[in-house]
This record gives sequence, C-alpha cells and structure tokens, in this order.
Amino acid sequence: MNVTISPSSLRGTARAPPSKSYTHRAILAAGYADGATVRDALWSADTRATARAVELFGGDVDRRDDGTLAIEGFDGRPEVPADVIDCDNSGTTMRLVTAAAALADGTTVLTGDESLRSRPQGPLLEAIADLGGEAESTRGNGQAPLVVTGPISGGEVSIPGDVSSQYITALLMAGAVTEEGIEIDLETELKSAPYVDITLELLEAYGVDAEKTDRGFAVEGGQSYRPTDGEYAVPGDFSSISYPLAAGAIASEDGVRIEGANPSAQGDTAIVDIVDRMGADVEWDQDAGTIDVETGSLEGIEVSVEDTPDLLPTIATLGAVAEGDTRITNAEHVRYKETDRVSAMAEELGKLGVETTEEQDSLTVHGGESTLEGATVEGRGDHRIIMALALAGLVADGETTVRGADHVDVSFPGFFDVLAGLGADLEKNE
Repeated sequence: MNVTISPSSLRGTARAPPSKSYTHRAILAAGYADGATVRDALWSADTRATARAVELFGGDVDRRDDGTLAIEGFDGRPEVPADVIDCDNSGTTMRLVTAAAALADGTTVLTGDESLRSRPQGPLLEAIADLGGEAESTRGNGQAPLVVTGPISGGEVSIPGDVSSQYITALLMAGAVTEEGIEIDLETELKSAPYVDITLELLEAYGVDAEKTDRGFAVEGGQSYRPTDGEYAVPGDFSSISYPLAAGAIASEDGVRIEGANPSAQGDTAIVDIVDRMGADVEWDQDAGTIDVETGSLEGIEVSVEDTPDLLPTIATLGAVAEGDTRITNAEHVRYKETDRVSAMAEELGKLGVETTEEQDSLTVHGGESTLEGATVEGRGDHRIIMALALAGLVADGETTVRGADHVDVSFPGFFDVLAGLGADLEKNE
C-alpha cells in the first residue's frame, strides 16, 4: 500500500494504541504462567508472532471479540515446537523466544523475514551456551536462522549491554523458571535501559522478583508467573504516541489531544519533554492520561537517543520542520533495527529537500537550511520510518507519497485512520 499525504491542519482527539513492548512481554509472561488474561493488548504483526510462539510451546492464545487475550500457558516448561518458529519481522519476539526455547528439553528452530535474519543475535546465543544450552546460528554469523537446544538450569552469565537490551529481558524472563535462576553481569554500559525497566515492572506485576545488581541484573529461579487476579492490562504506547504528538506540534494550531498517555516505565515518555523543549505548546495531565499539544515555533535542540532509540525517526522529522540544527546523538544502536534508521531518515528526508549530516553515532538535521517539498519516499519495510515520513508530508509543499505504508501494521495498525480522523488530507492506494 502507498499513502499520499497533502499539507494539512489537524485538530481533534486521538487515542494511543497499547504498548507493543509491554504486549510482547505480557503475552510471553502469560505463556510462562499456567495462564492469564491480557487486557488492552496490541494485536499487530509483531505481537501475533509472539502469540504464535507461545502456542508452538504448548500454550494457547484466544483473542476475544473485545480484544482481550485469554492465554493458556505452558507453566514454565515449554514443549519442543512441532514446527519452526517464524518470528516474521519481530526482533523482540526472536530474542525473548530464543531464551524461552533454551528451557525446552529438545531443539527449537527460529527464523524470520529477510530483515530479521540480518539482525545480531550472537551475544544471546553465547549466553545460552554459557548457561549449558546449545545455541547456534545456522550460517555461523550470529544471525537467524537459529537452532537452540535445552534445557538450561540457570547460572551466571556475562553479556554486552550496548547491543540490545532485549538480551537481558529474554534471560530475566526465562531465568525465573529455571532451577538456579540467572545472574547477568554486564560487560559494557547498558543502552536502552528503560526497556529493562519495563521488563522489571511487568515481572513484578506477574509476581516475579528480579532486581538490579552492582554488576547487572539477577532473577531467582523456581518462581511462578501469577498476575494479580489472573489479569494484566497493557498501558498506552509512548513510541506510538510520539507520532500524533509530533503531528500536533508541527501541524495543529487548534490543538490535538492524545488519550491513553498514562505514566509507565517507558523511556519514550521523553518525547513529551523533547517536543516541549523544541517549542511546541504541550501539556501532559498524568492523572487523566491526556496530552494536549499545539503548534509552536520549533527550534532545533540536541537529543541523546541512548535510551530511546525508537524516537530517532520522529525527532528527525521534528528537526526538519524546526529552525536551526537538531542533533541526535548516541545513535549507533539505532542502525540495527528493522533497517538502519539513521541512514534511512537521512536519505529519505533528503528526497524531501532536507539537509542532514550523518555520522556513525549521530544524525544532525539542518532544519534552517531545508525546504520541505513533497516527493515519493520509501518506507523501507520499517513501521517507524513510514510514520515519521508521513508526518513530514503534513507540512511539505505539495504531495508526499510514502511507498510500502502497510508496514505500520507492525506496531500501529490504525495509524493512517488516526491521522485522517484528525483532519489529515491523505489517500491510500492499495
């Protein structure tokens, strides 16, 4: 699907979709339990991949008419899957499920689409091997397809913290149901740390104790996943909130209200402060869970995305509209997502007339030297690139066509309907 966006003035109310990060963890945690009900879950391409994995491990995921997920778990001991686990495009699924596979008494094979098969899994494979399992890349390059044989019983392991926080999440979630538990020593500074905070928050909600230590993290073994009253409710997603929030900041003199913006451990809540620092009129009522935003005279700022890699595309688009330079730093790990998001945003914004300077660990957007003009841009099979470029189309001169726009289904299936509901002038072409 291609989507063509014309300059628009937005107003109205949008609701945040549920958090993808929390939904992945909630589905798998319910799998580790003997069962649980997950309310307000995001049902997207990525989270469906995690649900399929739970079913292949011997659980069952039933999505009811109201969107609630009724999950029967495998009670801490996954079965050996009868088929290959296809994680599709979901890196979170692959990493969390790889550790779960190490608990099964047998061999599990995991794969994914072309993009996922290019993403690094080596440190997690090495960690599983150090814990007594067998874990290999079929091509010997640390990338999927992966072959994992268990069971592991726990122990102590060291792992880098600057490649993916998902390795730590995967080991903590699996470690709770091992005999010995798992102690994780970080070899390098942890990047994307708020995502591990999300994991710790969710584990606590499921009755599992895990903790930060002087050297990393630890979780005791022999625990059971039991959420209070057998239920867990997923909060709104601040990665997704960043798009209507930025849309209001660049294209709404009358104001946009975002509902479902309740406080949580998500690092991407930083987008509220970023938009405010750049000069938009923004107010977050944390008690009510609403954010109100209006367009302001945006000025470029410097922002580190060390802990908030998913915000880089949104910030880059804001920088394209702002006066002066917007410098996005500590960004090297953002190159290892669904695509190299640093280069992707530099190249695609360049097609719209935006000047940028790309370095290995940073992206500088020269808003004051740029004139946004409509063009055809490529979504690159990356939901966050697609949504960020669509925002640019709201204020570019002329029509902007985003190719391959259907990939928003990964995290925000109704994104373009939300934009249209706020008054965006857009046309979908199947």
